[in-house]
Amino acid sequence: MSNRQDRPGGKTGGGGAATAQQEAIDRKERLRKLAMETIDISKDPYFIRNNVGQYECKLCLTVHPTEANYLAHTQAKRHQQNLGRRAAMDAAAASSLLPAPVVSAGLKRKAIRIGRPGYKVIKQRDPETGGRGLFFEIEYPEIEEGMQPRQRFMSAYEQRVDPPSKDWQYCIFAAEPYETIAFKIPSTEVERDPRRLITSWDSDRKVFTFSLVFKERAGPKKN
Repeated sequence: MSNRQDRPGGKTGGGGAATAQQEAIDRKERLRKLAMETIDISKDPYFIRNNVGQYECKLCLTVHPTEANYLAHTQAKRHQQNLGRRAAMDAAAASSLLPAPVVSAGLKRKAIRIGRPGYKVIKQRDPETGGRGLFFEIEYPEIEEGMQPRQRFMSAYEQRVDPPSKDWQYCIFAAEPYETIAFKIPSTEVERDPRRLITSWDSDRKVFTFSLVFKERAGPKKN
């Protein structure tokens, strides 16, 4: 007869409480499964595959080894907060850029937004001056008939999304029925020479391009 006494509430073979690390792993797995069920990754404007086979989030500037890892990232707090900030920025930019609705016969014209346009941004160098620049290509396949996209610069002090900073400005693009998009760029003065500040609208391909070159800051004079 054994004289061993079981501890009250004891459980033979029972494991300890899950560690914080295991809970984090389980949470990421749940987020991954949720994302795979609800997200069409091919339509995600922030998803790209880089030249080494990894996956990047253009919104959060993060790199992920697999699609599943990227999808889990889209459900996490950081990505969701950045989506909220981007939506607020776009709304602020749209209100300052787009004209007031056209009024006809007492009725207000209401544009139905169809999402953000596709785009790519390429860093470049001016072949003559060597100055740094940017090339934007924005796709508007469903743009309204007879409309041409518009572009303008907006100072950091005009917007209400990010804390104002003298180091940044925004390059804004708008065309109905698409959402207005904004790119945060250095506040360095832009060359106004028509050979370097180039806007082009290809009405056949429905592609708007914009090229700019920053003015090079003068360095200290040499004796």
